[in-house]
Amino acid sequence: MPPTAPLANTGWLALETARLLDFGRNFPHPLGGATWLRTDGTPDLDAPVQTWITARMAHVYSLAELLGVPGAGPLANAALAGLTGLLHDRQHGGWYPSVAADGVPAAGKSCYDHAFVVLAASSATLARRPGAHALLIEAIDTLIQRFWEPGHGMFADQWDTGWQQLDDYRGLNANMHAVEAMLAAYDATGRPECLNRALIITERAVGLGRQHRWRLPEHFDAQWNPLPDYHRDRPDDPFKPFGATVGHALEWSRLVLHVEAALGTAAPEWLLPAAKALFAQAVEDGWAVDGAPGFVYTTDWDGTPVVRTRMHWVAAEAIAAAAALHSRTGDTTYADRYDTWSEYVREHLIDLDHGSWWHELDTSNRPAASTWSGKPDIYHALNATLIPRAPLAPGLAAACANGAVR
Repeated sequence: MPPTAPLANTGWLALETARLLDFGRNFPHPLGGATWLRTDGTPDLDAPVQTWITARMAHVYSLAELLGVPGAGPLANAALAGLTGLLHDRQHGGWYPSVAADGVPAAGKSCYDHAFVVLAASSATLARRPGAHALLIEAIDTLIQRFWEPGHGMFADQWDTGWQQLDDYRGLNANMHAVEAMLAAYDATGRPECLNRALIITERAVGLGRQHRWRLPEHFDAQWNPLPDYHRDRPDDPFKPFGATVGHALEWSRLVLHVEAALGTAAPEWLLPAAKALFAQAVEDGWAVDGAPGFVYTTDWDGTPVVRTRMHWVAAEAIAAAAALHSRTGDTTYADRYDTWSEYVREHLIDLDHGSWWHELDTSNRPAASTWSGKPDIYHALNATLIPRAPLAPGLAAACANGAVR
């Protein structure tokens, strides 16, 4: 890849990294793991301790430890303690989705949660957190042994608690985060099968994109046949909304580039065109399509907006994807997009009074809470402040560890 000129408008990123990390410091729960944070950053101790939030906080504070942020190491340890303690199913293995304030775990085992445990343990391993490597090996083995479906080249989505009944639903969201997790695990362990699985899943996702005009189906049956009407009656579901999810296409476009960079000279030629196509369709369908700045959450299969509220994570992924494509291609169009969306985030999403980013805005870019309440974690926003300052490979934790984050 030819070297490209760095993005010019990056001065705000390091400041925002520090501000986000300061906001999240109150996450540790007395029972272990991470609390759900309210709008002002105070912990909601009545809310369940969620595995995905706990894992994300372990990831971000491991990155902070690698960046030399004072006090970050103990915070990473606190999140990891939740993954090795409260949230870990000692009887059946794996991780509960959540544990209520009264100590009762929720039923089931989710690929989405387990992928985030792999990500957290990978980052923590590179940050040399106590017990992280053992957690990583267990998490990788559990994810692959329990969820991987070799005949489909994808991960299944949901088991019951005791690993007896596999649900018929299959989902692309969990597989997207599994690609992120497999890349991180490859950085932390050097195990080639992790990188290989990331490529296999990516190839399947890109194939689905080609078949559906780069609007990715999210929901499938047990044989991986698309379910285009899934959750039509629940279009604003926070994890499984109806239709095409604009932010996921942006996130996939970036992950495709990370896979390409990790593979180096062995990378297939179709990866870069796929990243460009996913990005272009998401921007066409999602950005400022209703007369106001911001990305809509979802669209129908012809690109018509369905849920028009603006989610912070979509803007975060847009910034990261634009930066990644600029890094890969040197095309100033992507730098211009990065500038536009950075300005949008600073004007509308960053909450200078209470900290962090508003997690949801209405169609007039005012704070809203129809889908998300509070500001439960800082994962997407923090990644968006680091990815534009990092190489495409290795991943963020390894880049932080070797001083490659500018």
